[in-house]
Amino acid sequence: MANAVTSSLSLPARAGAPATRDTALTRWLLTGVALTFLGVFLILPLVVVFAEALREGFGVYLKIFQDPDALAAIRLTLIAAGVSVPLNVVFGLCAAWAITKFKFRGRSLLVTLIDLPIAVSPVVAGLIYVLVFGRQGWLGPWLAEHDIKIIFAVPGIVLATVFITFPYVARELIPLMEEQGVEEEQAAMTLGARGWTMFRRVTLPNIRWALLYGVILCNARAMGEFGAVSVVSGHIRGQTNTLPLHVEILYNEYSFVAAFATASLLAILAIITLVLKSAVEYRVRRQMELSARMGDES
Repeated sequence: MANAVTSSLSLPARAGAPATRDTALTRWLLTGVALTFLGVFLILPLVVVFAEALREGFGVYLKIFQDPDALAAIRLTLIAAGVSVPLNVVFGLCAAWAITKFKFRGRSLLVTLIDLPIAVSPVVAGLIYVLVFGRQGWLGPWLAEHDIKIIFAVPGIVLATVFITFPYVARELIPLMEEQGVEEEQAAMTLGARGWTMFRRVTLPNIRWALLYGVILCNARAMGEFGAVSVVSGHIRGQTNTLPLHVEILYNEYSFVAAFATASLLAILAIITLVLKSAVEYRVRRQMELSARMGDES
C-alpha cells in the first residue's frame, strides 16, 4: 500500500530516532507516569476481573457459560455484531467513495452527519429509536397494527448497534482515499476497466488495511455497546440481553462470580481486538517503511 492510513497510523521521520532531546530523568519520569496510569486504570482492573471470575475455580467458570441466559446473551451479541458490521462496511465504502471521488452540494454536511453518533450520547440514540418505533412513538400504532415489533426486540438492538457503530469504517477510509486521489481510478478507466473491476483491482488493494482496521474497531464497539442497547432492549432475560446487559443484571442480583465471568469474556474479546489492531498497525507500518525505502532508492 503506497499511502499511509493517515487517520490513525503515523510513522516518525526516522524509525527509532528520539522525538526530543530531553534528559534521561525526564524520559524516565514520563515513562513512569504512563506506566502507572496503565497499571492502575487498565492492567489492575483486568486482573481483578479475571481473579473474581476464577475465584471458585475453572470448572465453575466454564459452567457459568452453560447457563441458557448466558448463551442467549452471547448469541444475541454475535447477531448484533454480525449484522451491524457488514452493513457498516457497505455504508463506509459507499460514503467514502462518494465523498472522496465526487464533488457535490451537501458533501460537508454528509461528513458531519457521519460523526454524529460519536457526538451524541448512546442513551439519546436509544431514546430516539423508542420515540420513532415505540408503542407510543411515531410509527408505533402502524407497527402494532401489522404485528411488527422493533423496540424491546432483536431488530431494535440491531438498529441501535448499527447507528452507534456506523462512523468507524467510513472514518478510517475517508482520509486515506482523499490522500490517494482519483488518478489511479482514472487511469484504470482509460484502460477500459469497468466500475466493479476498477474497485476490485485498484481501489480495494489500496484501502484494504484501513478497511480491516475500521472493521476491527466497528466490531469491538458493536460487541461492547451498552447505552443505546440498554434503552431499546427492555432487559428481557434470555431474549433481549446482550453480554454487557447480562453483566449488569448478574451484578445487580449479587451474582458477582457470574457477573465477573461474563465480563471476562468481554475482556477477552477486547484483548483479541487489541492484538488484531496492533497486527494491522504493524503491517501498515512495515509497508510504509518499505515504500519510503523504495522512494529513497529511486
